[in-house]
Amino acid sequence: MTSVLKVVNLWVSVNNKQILKGLNLEVRQGEIRALMGPNGSGKSTAAYVIMGHPGYVVERGDITLDGESILPLPPDQRAKRGIFLAFQSPVEIPGVTLANFLRRAYLSVKAKDDEAKKLSISEFQNLLSKNLQLLQMDTSFIRRYLNENFSGGEKKRSEIVQLATLRPKIAILDETDSGLDIDSVKIVANAVEKLVREENMGVLVITHYARVLNYLRPDYVHVMFDGRIVASGGFELAEQLEKTGYKGFEAGLQQ
Repeated sequence: MTSVLKVVNLWVSVNNKQILKGLNLEVRQGEIRALMGPNGSGKSTAAYVIMGHPGYVVERGDITLDGESILPLPPDQRAKRGIFLAFQSPVEIPGVTLANFLRRAYLSVKAKDDEAKKLSISEFQNLLSKNLQLLQMDTSFIRRYLNENFSGGEKKRSEIVQLATLRPKIAILDETDSGLDIDSVKIVANAVEKLVREENMGVLVITHYARVLNYLRPDYVHVMFDGRIVASGGFELAEQLEKTGYKGFEAGLQQ
């Protein structure tokens, strides 16, 4: 069965300020969707609410995975159902190695997977080494504390290593391309495209710019303004945004 994540007429506020205003969005396994929009349009809020951040108030609407509402579930249960979020600003966790962090996460998320439970420590480290190589990161990162003294680009690539290791059904990448140089953008995009193709992941890429989309080539592009989608289309929509900017899409707010 192809898993589907749906956001249906979602209204969300934080500190009594309305952020999402009737957001409708869908992501299926095996496809790449891009969510674009200016600062303050609600893109990151959408990502955090889908993942279950407790600081936001869902006033109306629903979020479903395979037809079942996930709104009552805490973040860890949403992760176990197959949802993953790559953070815009990955946090550092001193004292916890990348290997230990990911093994615990892997065993927690894959708790019902008999094959995962049988995976030995050495086999898991081999898997992690393979995923580090996919992101062109040295295998010494296995022993380093999570994101501590990582460069901005290394933190972002580390997030995709986590994605490759946990292999969720649906992944949300919140501005993973920000802070990456041209070579790193290509590395990240190629890795994500490979995971979509080989692991049948569904990916929602949240970004301001089309440069990462030049490599990922999303199946659908959505433009977000003032808490809701105002335009949808194919890759040509991202190309149009690069030429004209977001101002021309404000008219969608009146529709």
